[in-house]
Amino acid sequence: MKKKGRFITLEGIEGAGKTTQLAVVRRCLEERSIEVLATREPGGSPIGERIRALLLDPACKEMAVDTELLLLFAARAEHIAQTIQPALEQGTWVLCDRFTDATYAYQGGGRGVDTARIAFLEDYVQGPMRPDLTLLFDLPVDTGLSRAGKRSVRDRFESETRCFFEEVRARYLAIAGSHPQRVRLIAAGAPLEQVSDQVRGAVRTFLDGIGR
Repeated sequence: MKKKGRFITLEGIEGAGKTTQLAVVRRCLEERSIEVLATREPGGSPIGERIRALLLDPACKEMAVDTELLLLFAARAEHIAQTIQPALEQGTWVLCDRFTDATYAYQGGGRGVDTARIAFLEDYVQGPMRPDLTLLFDLPVDTGLSRAGKRSVRDRFESETRCFFEEVRARYLAIAGSHPQRVRLIAAGAPLEQVSDQVRGAVRTFLDGIGR
């Protein structure tokens, strides 16, 4: 019987470089003959991707905060049921571009949603499921927004204020401080190869720690 797969998440504000570094994490795992599935939030399943389109649509800028929060967890429920849990049960490791830490940061920090409400939904939707390792890509807000602004038309979240993202970043850093065994802080403002080196080091330390 295959061992259950491990769950690794990548977190950070806009422009932090998560998507680029996800490929680095994948290579580190595949070098050790680990089967990998990459996914993202919101999204990661057919229904989840449809919810993602609503959440990111600039035309939905007046969406109520509770609607946003519940849609995120609805998408997450589908993501877990259709994608994440089946992969883990088959022994595949899952790499996810954002997960529930993002909800605590964006909705809890940025929107001011009570942490207890998010925690209730986390337990309800996820049960005991939590990431085994989280890489948090941290950089100054101005740097991240400058990078993100060069990519394309801004989505509903990217159009938020600098103050919003400062709150998001602060909450992310608080999460890192509260969960030092799980969260590895990556200095994402460094040159690209230096960021990749930090990622490789964090992943290899994790793998060595579990005997892979």
